[in-house]
Amino acid sequence: MDHTFQVDLRGVVDLLSHHLYGSPRVYVRELLQNAVDAITARRATEPDAPALVRIEPPELTGDGTLRVHDSGIGLTEGQVHELLATIGRSSKRDELGFSRHDFLGQFGIGLLSCFLVADEIRVLTRHADEPTVRWTGYADGRYAVEPAGPGAGRIEPGTTVTLVPRPDAGQWFATATVTDLARLFGSLLPVTVRVGDVVTTAGPPPWPTRPGTPPDRAALTRYARETLGYAPFDVLPLSVPEAGLTGAAFILPTPVNPAARSGHRVYLKRMLLAEHTDGLLPEWAFFAHCVVDATELRPTASREALYEDTLLAGVREALGDQVRGWLVRLARHEPRRLAEFLQVHHLGVKALALHDDEMLRLVDQWWPMETNTGTLTLAEFRQRHGVIRYAASLDEFRQLAAVAAAQDLAVVNAGYTYDTELIERLPAVDRSILIERLEPSDLTTRFDTVDPRVELALRPFLSAAQRALERTGCEVVLRAYDPVSLPALYLVSRSAAFNDQLAASRDRADELWGGVLDALASSAPPDRPQLVLNHRNPLVRRISTLTDPELVGLAVEGLYGQALLLGHHPIRPADAALLNSSFLGLLGRAVPGRGE
Repeated sequence: MDHTFQVDLRGVVDLLSHHLYGSPRVYVRELLQNAVDAITARRATEPDAPALVRIEPPELTGDGTLRVHDSGIGLTEGQVHELLATIGRSSKRDELGFSRHDFLGQFGIGLLSCFLVADEIRVLTRHADEPTVRWTGYADGRYAVEPAGPGAGRIEPGTTVTLVPRPDAGQWFATATVTDLARLFGSLLPVTVRVGDVVTTAGPPPWPTRPGTPPDRAALTRYARETLGYAPFDVLPLSVPEAGLTGAAFILPTPVNPAARSGHRVYLKRMLLAEHTDGLLPEWAFFAHCVVDATELRPTASREALYEDTLLAGVREALGDQVRGWLVRLARHEPRRLAEFLQVHHLGVKALALHDDEMLRLVDQWWPMETNTGTLTLAEFRQRHGVIRYAASLDEFRQLAAVAAAQDLAVVNAGYTYDTELIERLPAVDRSILIERLEPSDLTTRFDTVDPRVELALRPFLSAAQRALERTGCEVVLRAYDPVSLPALYLVSRSAAFNDQLAASRDRADELWGGVLDALASSAPPDRPQLVLNHRNPLVRRISTLTDPELVGLAVEGLYGQALLLGHHPIRPADAALLNSSFLGLLGRAVPGRGE
């Protein structure tokens, strides 16, 4: 035997309020949606029919209820049973003509959302020359349909919806709240919406709605100030015909966190869907805030987000192309404006350039980068120096930039976000571009060697210096280089840095992982950091003449500590202890005690 499901309407309303709709405020949107659909249906056969929605909050009705009047097509008694008393039967909406493309509603649950704020819903409706019908629905699932009583019928076709508020929902019926919500959701609707005597509709959108129509930038800027709360850096009109989409992208005037996208303002058939819709633009375009209206995009069941499908994916790609085209036009025709934009939103452009050749060329030509020969674009750097030699981290650049400059070695600081990846992608766009990551060994090959006779004479000093630094794992080397004022330079190759990190990890690891790290260490090439003493420096020359091994050790330890500090290298506990002991030792030798 077949049975019919029993629906607990209170449970359905609870489901709507906690899981479908984000806020009870959507009841105003759903009432407007039903009213606009009814007006659209009537004007399909009566083009000159009035297009008016009147909302009367409790302050105006005087009986504690809220009423919404529309000049739409109205319903017959049969349609009332089919549309107002059946939950989720969209096929009947199709049969009755209320799910055609021109209508806003698609899910047949709009009126049900009013139970979020009301215990009772009354509908008074008249279709053409039919008698007026009264429908009354209750939150517990009961409803009644009857002819309107004498003197209670509507004179003109249309519908009046009356909501009897729930005791805990009074704030949603305040005149100011209803006015704000009607303006929020319906300001662009192609009908007149009035709350009391206040008209909340503002006419057509401020952006072009027909292809080829030039944008009114002043109007769009004014809209951004009034609606979004800021004056945009620039305004870009948007259009995707296959989605029936028009709108504008407002370029944000201040930096934003790429991970904290604010979302976009989306209208469907000029009814606001949501103020913070995600997924309309590619992630790299976080510097643009879109306001759009579309006819073909699909909303989710709650009508508070867009349904992810192939059409939305195509729209996202098309809008991304339009934002990218705007950047290219700036580069070609307004380079000063582009420079201003890049100062604010360079992260977004660089993120796009990771995957887009045209944007990579734009970054190459226009984005100024820090180098040890001044601020230059990559294109300017290539023109002056040929090869793009770069330091892949801020620490590497700080440690090596000044010394590299003294050896006439130009270096780009690629330690900022995306810079290394962008430089390494350049040869894929232009094979003539040469890049080279700076290695500390690049510097030592440019240093002058010391005369062999001099170095032979200084062998006792170098042996004593090596013994002093043996516990640090550092190799002492003597070279001659500029600047003369720099006594020592601490250089760590990538393999040596890896070995240091491996050793530090081994000290913290348990027995199992310690064995794995030992195996890695045994396979790593032997490479030690170097303390390169500068034989051109007067202090180093004086230290090299010392004959006291203890004093040599203290002096070299001091030079080691200074090289770490000047090179912005991390200070390990062992290094800190060495710095402390060398300082105290030198101080003790400089200030001898009484009787010595």
